[in-house]
Amino acid sequence: MTIHVVHHTHWDREWYRPMESFRARLTELVERVCDQLDRGELTTFHLDGQTITAADALAVRPDLAERVRAHAAAGRLQVGPWHVLADNQLVSGENLIRNLLTARRVATDLGLELATIGYCPDAFGHPADLPRVLRGFGLDTALVWRGAPPRHARFTWRSPDGSSVIAVNQGYYEPEVLWEAASAPERLDAFRAKQSGRDADGPYLLLNGGDHLAPRPLPAGLAATEGTLAGYFERIRDRMPADAVVSGELRYPGDWLTFVLAGTLSTRLYLKQANAAAETLLESWAEPLNVRAGRASAVGLLRHAWDLVLQNAPHDSICGCSVDEVHRENEVRYAKATQVGEHLIERALLDLGLDTRLAGDPVTDAAAVVVLNPHAAATTGPVVVDVYTAPGHTVAGLADADGAVVPYELREVEPTPLFCADLDILPDTRETVRHRIAFLGDAPAGGWTGYTATVVEGEPATPDDGAPGRSLTRDGWTLTVADDASFTLVDAASGRTLPGLGRLVDVGDAGDTYTYDPPVSDETVVPVLRDARIHVSDVSSRIVVRADLDVPIGLTADRGARSAERVTLPLTVTATLWAGVPELDWSVEFDNVAEDHRIQAHFPTDAPATTWRADTHFSALDRPLKAPLGPLPTERGYEADAGVAPVRSWSALPGLAVLAPGLPEVQGIAGDPPALAVTILRAVGWLSRPDLRARTAGAGPQMRTPEAQCRRKVRASIGVRLDTDEAPLAAAAARRRAPMRAYQLRPGLSAPAPVEGMRVDGAQVSALKPAEDGDGAVLRLWNPASAHVIARVYGVDGSMTECDLAENGAAQVLDANEGIAFGPYATRTFRIR
Repeated sequence: MTIHVVHHTHWDREWYRPMESFRARLTELVERVCDQLDRGELTTFHLDGQTITAADALAVRPDLAERVRAHAAAGRLQVGPWHVLADNQLVSGENLIRNLLTARRVATDLGLELATIGYCPDAFGHPADLPRVLRGFGLDTALVWRGAPPRHARFTWRSPDGSSVIAVNQGYYEPEVLWEAASAPERLDAFRAKQSGRDADGPYLLLNGGDHLAPRPLPAGLAATEGTLAGYFERIRDRMPADAVVSGELRYPGDWLTFVLAGTLSTRLYLKQANAAAETLLESWAEPLNVRAGRASAVGLLRHAWDLVLQNAPHDSICGCSVDEVHRENEVRYAKATQVGEHLIERALLDLGLDTRLAGDPVTDAAAVVVLNPHAAATTGPVVVDVYTAPGHTVAGLADADGAVVPYELREVEPTPLFCADLDILPDTRETVRHRIAFLGDAPAGGWTGYTATVVEGEPATPDDGAPGRSLTRDGWTLTVADDASFTLVDAASGRTLPGLGRLVDVGDAGDTYTYDPPVSDETVVPVLRDARIHVSDVSSRIVVRADLDVPIGLTADRGARSAERVTLPLTVTATLWAGVPELDWSVEFDNVAEDHRIQAHFPTDAPATTWRADTHFSALDRPLKAPLGPLPTERGYEADAGVAPVRSWSALPGLAVLAPGLPEVQGIAGDPPALAVTILRAVGWLSRPDLRARTAGAGPQMRTPEAQCRRKVRASIGVRLDTDEAPLAAAAARRRAPMRAYQLRPGLSAPAPVEGMRVDGAQVSALKPAEDGDGAVLRLWNPASAHVIARVYGVDGSMTECDLAENGAAQVLDANEGIAFGPYATRTFRIR
């Protein structure tokens, strides 16, 4: 029955104040904690689970560095093991791994020892693969809270690959228990009684602290002991209940005031899209290309770009549930990370003999184009490239590296000035004509190939404006647009007919940045078709639809209904079938000028189902189909089951899969027929409100957030496939997440011959990055399927030895050509020297 007290603070780096406002208070906290540790008022203190708290404070108060290091060396001050406390559902698996790697590097730089507990209690649920990630860094414990099964105080938590950790389910926010010395004994007894309801024996963990609070010492004479998180886990390590084993994600309905806050999956979706784009830029392009080019000088900039992305990973940042100033800064960080990543790609290509800087006289006879393939398998797929010619000239043909004619589409033409400057290029602006062309590129695994655009004198052709029509057929698929701007797909090979694909459904939302909350009197709105045009070429067939979504402009004054005043949202919906690609490419674009509403794109199947399947970081999960919203709570302090779930890039029903990287909120809806609903917009105007029906208590400060209404351009792109096998689906999702790129090369250069890079059979590449210690590169592979596989790696220039996620491991050299065994959903990491 012992109570184990850990003094701590939980430091949201930015939330109801911007980062710098909080940092000013953080420096005061760190100084106060050092004073309390000096005086012996505190025996130990946990400076949150993230090294960025120490880094932020010491960056502006370097005079505190020696005191902080001394207390850390003496075991009185703990920090980490993360660099930032991320929302670990909305970021990639590599983001989580870089988070832990960065923490180790920052702790070393600051002279601090990292905590050895997998600390993440305030995340809005926990992904299934987190035990695997923690174990990859030698951490066999996890402190969790939101989303953990309330009935278990302690349990063994297992990932789909079999990795497991000791998990403790404990709320991190208990400052009121010891806040006042006079009431502390009574409150401590109440805390003990509450804990004994789910754990009769103890010991019990009391986290004495909360959000942005300075610690108060343990009052004298209480029946409690002070200690560390590591000390507590050692006490309970041999007292784990054998039958308390939980597998998969932790998104269980919470106990009192233990909210999962699922609405954050779609709040300010533009942040989620920017995060996915930045992660992909670094993981799929900047890192592999700089490893390929042997550019050791790129390491500093790669780390800087990742640091910018990681600063946006905390839940109050990427989840969109902070004041508007915070998210303006988030967008700037993503823009900076993108600038760094694109520069590193340009420099790597330059070192590889591919100069993409368009300096000099614009082309008049031929333009060299290179198509780059980031995937470790030969890939054929759509690419779009801008070709700049001299004025009075135009693109008249396209040929591959062997000289064979390649069909292409002319999408856009415009006269434009083209500026170029670099360290070795004098600043110069030339008048050009930009031709945007689309074609099906075909590039070898992990490499590139060249194409030549023939340029002739003359005026450019006019891009095809299409013809009126509502139906087209390509490669055995017939696509027809309906009056509500959805599509019916008929597959000639199977005889299947799938109506209602991409049906946009708009409903009201009286909630806040944390929670979707339908108004009492709601209204559902679907688009009305205005016109449709058919575009057909040797490359693709597409229907471009103009439709109107006539929605209420907001809510009534009492927020109980949608307003009578309405506004029209003009939509452009495009459905494309690329030649030879068994995938429907669906997209929508519009300017959102309405408030307090949610729009989802529905994709129904034609087969009965009770569950749906989706990918997470390194595995796939089955989830039950549900109603759009569960029963509303009748007591204060609870939330309804929102029905939505986090998805990395693909989700599937029997006979139907959707690929939606950057759109992480998906719902499997029970019905006839069952459907997948992908959220493409959620617009709300409050950080938190206490008067919701779907959550019967506030989740944060009641502050207005007008920019969370997302009055901006909304774009969403989704792929639809009829095959649902895991491995091909994962490969298709990877191609959609990181499509091939094409660049025009510098005038005067010839198109390059095909060059193959690394090829991997039987597994997916998660990372190819510089090693943290500078000794070679690190290759991480994963098996996206539930079956055992043998993978083979070709084209590796050097020896391969296996290591863990922390990049530590044995020196035994592997022969990748002989095959590497992978269990279901397994990851394996290798150092290449």
